Amino acid sequence: MTRTRRPVVAGWFTDDTVPDGEFRLLGTRCSACAAVFFPREDDACRNPACPGGGALAETPLSPRGRVWSYTDGRYRPPAPYVSDPEAPWEPYTLVAVELAAEGMVVLGQAAPGVGTADLAVGMEVEVVPGVLHRDAEHVWTTWRWRPVGTEGRA
Repeated sequence: MTRTRRPVVAGWFTDDTVPDGEFRLLGTRCSACAAVFFPREDDACRNPACPGGGALAETPLSPRGRVWSYTDGRYRPPAPYVSDPEAPWEPYTLVAVELAAEGMVVLGQAAPGVGTADLAVGMEVEVVPGVLHRDAEHVWTTWRWRPVGTEGRA
C-alpha cells in the first residue's frame, strides 16, 4: 500500500518534491512594515509598531541560518503529539536557528543522525525535508535542520 505524504501543518513549508528541489519554510511578509512571520500569519500583522493596513503575502524564508541554541529532547512528548508508548523511545535534538535576513529564530528538530555533539552555536545549518511520523495511511512530513556540508549523513 502506498502512503500519502501529508505535511504536519499545511502551508508552513514547500512540498519536498518541488521540481527545483529547493525545500523552504514559508512565512508571510507585511507590505506595510516588511515584518516577516513564522509560523505564517494570514489575518493581520503581529508587529505592534506596524502602521497597519498592510497586506500579508507568502514568502519563502532563507534556506540557511546559524545555530542560535540547541538541546536534546529526552522525554516522550505528551498528547496531542504522536508518540507510540509501545515503541522504544529515541531522544531527538532540537535546534533554534537564527535567520538573519528575516530577523527571527526558528525552532525545529535536527536531521536524523545529528546530535548535540555535532552542533555549535554560530554553525551554519540548512533546512531540509523530514518525516515526523508514519502510520498505515500517511507519511507526515515536516522540516529539519542539518549542518551545511553534511548532505551524505544518515
